[in-house]
Amino acid sequence: MEPDLFTAAAEERQEKDPSGSPLAVRMRPRTLDEVVGQQHLLKPGSPLRRLVGEGAGGPAGPSSVILWGPPGTGKTTLAYVVSKATNKRFVELSAITAGVKEVRAVIDGARRATGGFGKETVLFLDEIHRFSKAQQDSLLPAVENRWVTLIAATTENPYFSVISPLLSRSLLLTLEPLTDEDLRALLRRALSDERGLKDAVTLPEDSENHLLRIAGGDARRALTALEAAAGAALDKGEPDITLQTLEETVDRAAVKYDRDGDQHYDVASALIKSIRGSDVDAALHYLARMIEAGEDPRFIARRLMISASEDIGLADPNALPIAVAAAQAVAMIGFPEAALTLSHATIALALAPKSNAATTAIGAAMEDVRKGHAGPVPMHLRDGHYKGAAKLGHAQGYVYPHDLPEGIAEQQYAPEELKDRTYYEPTRHGAEARYADAVEWTRKHLGRKRS
Repeated sequence: MEPDLFTAAAEERQEKDPSGSPLAVRMRPRTLDEVVGQQHLLKPGSPLRRLVGEGAGGPAGPSSVILWGPPGTGKTTLAYVVSKATNKRFVELSAITAGVKEVRAVIDGARRATGGFGKETVLFLDEIHRFSKAQQDSLLPAVENRWVTLIAATTENPYFSVISPLLSRSLLLTLEPLTDEDLRALLRRALSDERGLKDAVTLPEDSENHLLRIAGGDARRALTALEAAAGAALDKGEPDITLQTLEETVDRAAVKYDRDGDQHYDVASALIKSIRGSDVDAALHYLARMIEAGEDPRFIARRLMISASEDIGLADPNALPIAVAAAQAVAMIGFPEAALTLSHATIALALAPKSNAATTAIGAAMEDVRKGHAGPVPMHLRDGHYKGAAKLGHAQGYVYPHDLPEGIAEQQYAPEELKDRTYYEPTRHGAEARYADAVEWTRKHLGRKRS
């Protein structure tokens, strides 16, 4: 929302004296040239360059963009740079607190600013995936008519979380996790910069390498850990951030921060990867860390349900029902007893045979669809129940499989372009072996050729 008098005054004070702000806020880039990483999005003529005025306007004005990437990769930072570098009117909303009323107020203000003063408006909408379909619909006229230039940020896959009409009217820009070299440059700048630690401490190589490991490509996490460790070193009167100080500080900070912040994704990732690797003891360790940090048991249960399909699939068809049952149970009983249920499910998933065949199958199918490989539905498969369908040739020639002795009809199901495309490649792990036999038999009787 547009800042009121008090918010604007607070922001002005913060700009004049940023010393009270977190290090991650103080070190935000002021120009696109100061941004580390994401160089694929910052080339001359790119949509972000044009948003800050580095390009023509008029009929070739800047497009609305959707920034998609994991936490800490610079989505909010890029919007902040645009707000400082552009001479356009800049308005910020968060989908956590805003609704249709606030969106319409911004759009009305944008139309008045354009009509009365010729001033264009840039709207930054953080966490757009939290908006419902109706709330996202309210943005469409403004984006289509360019009453506002939208910068929307999301950590969720926009193909699932953003409505298609809004996607088609915007450019999707994918942010990648920062590399170690990106983060190394950022940390060294923070250590020496006047806005940062002003050379108050040094970061030896072993500490720097450990900090890069725990950051996991997240700039905010790296700077938060650096600030905490630097404070601890200064309190001890040490000129260097030793590895011991860093480990002690980050361990304490991580447990506290995991409850509400982004760092819980690190431990959650380790939990899932340990399950995927069938290391039951490591999985239980990370589960215990999440429980001790006060993590929401429903979040843990959701991750286990995803793991059951992503990494186990049909190698153990009982894995998903176990995970779903665990999710239902923890929702009913809560902690501390929910720890027992989560342990039950984690052990079962870690020791189950593994297959990602279901994951790769839908991934390959979706990739074909995204590339435009989606021909017309064959005529004999089309709906023939409504009046006039027969005149169109719909459902004509369809063979009902249950009328045949083997219960399978040799007829084409996929669009012509994809008639021989195969996606599901089952393993011989666990129970999936029988699915491998079944898919081989059915493809043969369907007259399918392997693509």
